[in-house]
Amino acid sequence: MANTNAVIATIANIHNSANKLIIEELKNYNLEGLAPSHGDILIVLYNNEEGVPMNKITASINKDKSTVTALINKLVKMELIEKFKHETDSRSTMVKLTQKGLETKPIIIEKISKRLLDKTYAGFSDDEKELLCSLLERVKTNFNSFE
Repeated sequence: MANTNAVIATIANIHNSANKLIIEELKNYNLEGLAPSHGDILIVLYNNEEGVPMNKITASINKDKSTVTALINKLVKMELIEKFKHETDSRSTMVKLTQKGLETKPIIIEKISKRLLDKTYAGFSDDEKELLCSLLERVKTNFNSFE
């Protein structure tokens, strides 16, 4: 029988193992400067190629502004994204993928994310995948109500 008191330790262990796999895959595709923490930002930008306000990124990835700023500055330095002022609201900073950033999309989405999901769901039925996601969403909701 599973130790139900170790649920957080189990989630942390999965998180660490997933990050190791991502780092290994990034090296395999010569993307060593990227870190797993950049993934959420890149996914937002892959889905909004016209650009996104930084505050929207901060809200959508559930990280504080200073963390997002540091991650975005690293991506700018790597020439994967660019920052610019919003056309109509000069107080808002927009972020957009560069051509070099767009070129990472097939690698990140079709190769690395696929390998991560294949590893995650190995041996799972579709029903088990849905149940797992549903239960984890409930755990997440429990913590979100705590904040």
